[in-house]
Amino acid sequence: MTRSRLLSLLCAMLTPVASFAGRPLTIDDAGVVEKGLYQVEVGAAGEGDSEITHWDFPAELAYGIAPSVQVNLGFGGQLEERTEILSHDEHRTDHVGGIGDLTLGGKWLLIPECPLGASHAIAASIKFPTADESRQLGSGHTDYDATWIVSRAINDNVAIHLNLGYSWIGGADCNVLHYGAALDVMLTDSLQWVGEVFSDREHHSDTPDLVMGNTGLRWTASDTLTWDIAGGARIHGESPDWQFTVGLTWQFGPLRLN
Repeated sequence: MTRSRLLSLLCAMLTPVASFAGRPLTIDDAGVVEKGLYQVEVGAAGEGDSEITHWDFPAELAYGIAPSVQVNLGFGGQLEERTEILSHDEHRTDHVGGIGDLTLGGKWLLIPECPLGASHAIAASIKFPTADESRQLGSGHTDYDATWIVSRAINDNVAIHLNLGYSWIGGADCNVLHYGAALDVMLTDSLQWVGEVFSDREHHSDTPDLVMGNTGLRWTASDTLTWDIAGGARIHGESPDWQFTVGLTWQFGPLRLN
């Protein structure tokens, strides 16, 4: 495995915007958690190719602190299998794992509805280097991200979401411009199809732009619980050959200790 190949995949994995995705997608929507409510997102996400298979087990807690503002805390674990080709019929496989970076962030619904009928939000995050840099599981530095989000309902069943953001990834010299679009369509009262195309462009690198596509489903089991599943593949550039995620989103009211 070449060092440049590993660095390229590391940059893609470290993009902080992923922590604020509207599960099961990378692209986020402009909506925020209602004031006074909590939202928990948990799941498993994998991506890989012939050289690297990487699994994340993310968890995120969000809280609505104002009618248009939420704060987020993200954490979790990760596992990685790295294969090095030694010869035509010989290879070596290493397994590494540990905790992920701790992420603190938030989202502000800046414009609930503009004259064109779209909602505009700004999401920002800070990643603290709790992952093990020596095992190439994190950048080893504090990373930052800012993303502009636009969502617009086409009709009662269809909505489109656009993201444009920038990640400052310390230490790895691979700051990333990321952007993309997502579409969601209600198939039934409780089942929704989702799909997206997104891209990462590394600065200070000759690596071709990473472009991925994902598609999946959300199932609303109740007013407070949603299950999701999605998978995708590479469209262009040095990116994982495949992606997969499954998880759930749960919203609940204020905690009462009495």
